[in-house]
Amino acid sequence: MVLVLRANRFYGPIKHLENNFPKLDVLDIASNNFSGQLSIEFFQATHKLRSLKINGNNLEGKLPRSLANCKKLEVLDLGKNMIHDTFPYWLVKLPLLKVLILRSNRFYGEVSVDFFQSLRGMMVIDGNKVKPSYVGDNYYYKDSVTIVNRGFEIFYQKILTLLTCLDLSNNNFHGRILEEVQDLKSLHVLNLSYNGLFGPIPSALGSLTELESLDLSRNSFSGKIPPQLTSLTFLAVLNLSYNQLDGRIPESNQFGTFSNDSYIGNPRLCGVPLTRKCNEVGSKMLPPKENEDLWIDGLSVWKVVLMGYGCGLVIGFSIGYTVLNEFGNKWIAIFIQNWNQKRRRSK
Repeated sequence: MVLVLRANRFYGPIKHLENNFPKLDVLDIASNNFSGQLSIEFFQATHKLRSLKINGNNLEGKLPRSLANCKKLEVLDLGKNMIHDTFPYWLVKLPLLKVLILRSNRFYGEVSVDFFQSLRGMMVIDGNKVKPSYVGDNYYYKDSVTIVNRGFEIFYQKILTLLTCLDLSNNNFHGRILEEVQDLKSLHVLNLSYNGLFGPIPSALGSLTELESLDLSRNSFSGKIPPQLTSLTFLAVLNLSYNQLDGRIPESNQFGTFSNDSYIGNPRLCGVPLTRKCNEVGSKMLPPKENEDLWIDGLSVWKVVLMGYGCGLVIGFSIGYTVLNEFGNKWIAIFIQNWNQKRRRSK
């Protein structure tokens, strides 16, 4: 059974829907004005639930631990509410979970390493991806999720659970992202932006070869961009802006397609597509050619003249012309005087 009430003007608590909960495979009440706390009884009665989308409401309080009873849950979108709770590490009890969106709530605490290692629905199992689930006997339910990158919403619509997504953005999570993230082999979307995460970007992200969108912006990641990320040949969206990254930006494969918006706010990053060039170790300036010093000095004088007059560029040129004209006249006068003196002596 599928119940979709998306994008209406429903409001109040969601308890009046509870009579239908035990029968539901899919519940989508996103983008309404539902409020209050999530019902513990609701999650105790929804053992068939595969997709739960309650994003874009005014729900608050803690996330009920009874949600772990929904063992068949594959899509969980809680984004854009006011849920105030610690990092829900206990969601690892949901073995089929492939889409988890906690964006824009009040979650806080350290991101658990064990959490990444236990999201089996986002991994490759026995060399094959987990088969997509379906509603009913003969058809697949198409679902969609929304990811946000640089303020723009991007919609993904695929057969339910063919998309794997982990979006923890815009909360108060902190800690390091360790190499264990490499276990999420089938992940398509990873968004950890607007948190308090720090440390180096793990090179293990290069193992997530299915990744299409990676957003680590607005954190405190430091160090160099791992060259292993260039192996992500499906990567279409990259945002590393406003961190503390340094060094040269990798250039091969997909990295040649990203604009400078992907890197702004990292003053120690250099290389294409940024205008800031890298100072390579051991490189030297070529020595000027013979007689070039005079030309360089002359150009420097002209540069100062032009910079000094800024908006009065015409005045700068006029003064430059006058100076050259004056020196020219003096040189001609001296030349004529010397020529006349030589002429008299020859007589």
